[in-house]
Amino acid sequence: MDRCAFHALCNMLKRVERLEPSRNMCVEEMVAMFLHIIAHDVKIRVIKRQFVRSEETISRRFNDVLLAILICHNLLLKKPQPFSQDKMDERWKWFKIIYFANVIKSHMDCLGALDGTHIKVNVLEADKPRYRNRKGDITTNVLGVVAPDMQFIYVLAGWEGSAADSRVLRDALFRNGFSVPQGHYYLCDAGYMNCEGFLAPYRGQKYHLSEFNPHNQPSTVQERVMVVDPIDEIEDQNILGVDGETIHHIETSDAWGRWRDHLAQEMWNQWRRRHHAR
Repeated sequence: MDRCAFHALCNMLKRVERLEPSRNMCVEEMVAMFLHIIAHDVKIRVIKRQFVRSEETISRRFNDVLLAILICHNLLLKKPQPFSQDKMDERWKWFKIIYFANVIKSHMDCLGALDGTHIKVNVLEADKPRYRNRKGDITTNVLGVVAPDMQFIYVLAGWEGSAADSRVLRDALFRNGFSVPQGHYYLCDAGYMNCEGFLAPYRGQKYHLSEFNPHNQPSTVQERVMVVDPIDEIEDQNILGVDGETIHHIETSDAWGRWRDHLAQEMWNQWRRRHHAR
């Protein structure tokens, strides 16, 4: 968080939730202590030394800021919404209410896209093997989910860099509050399983934008231009679970595979018509 974002947060808490300074502490210091505690998972006694405040004062101000943040959740957290038909981007048009008769007997709305990203971190020497990713860097694997406007709607941080993307997603579905409403799905890359709620490209096919140019056009139905990057290694140890009206777990599905085949064929047919019409 840079200074601009920090002051914007403080001003919002002052304006919207009436967070007020105490007799001896300004709102900015309250928020700074709060962010330091949650970002670095430090004890109050550590903050006591750094901010030269009593433990009771720190505890009270932490709770004040926490309450204000929770009340502001509707402003701070973006909720997933299906694509708006009147604001359809050319790159996303194929993923708005896709329906194929005899394949899936309901409309499917795309809520956005998800992927894992690796962020370099400093860890204890003993922990480095767990945080070393495939490229040899010491990182944490962060799952990010974005809406079509590229605003984040879900983030899960903390997994070691050695963890596969599919394992992080499984943890998000199992224990960390991420779910997919029935009749909806997210786009993902080849590191994830193509299954109900998650539409992945075909493995072993080029689909990254940089791989396509005027002299290197799609040559098969399976080559689709996607908006996410592929990975080299794939781990597929996922299991099933549909709870009520939301998808919490993942498993391959013949129906979902046929749906992807139909979608790819339709995209291929339209591309060929446009290509030959030029």
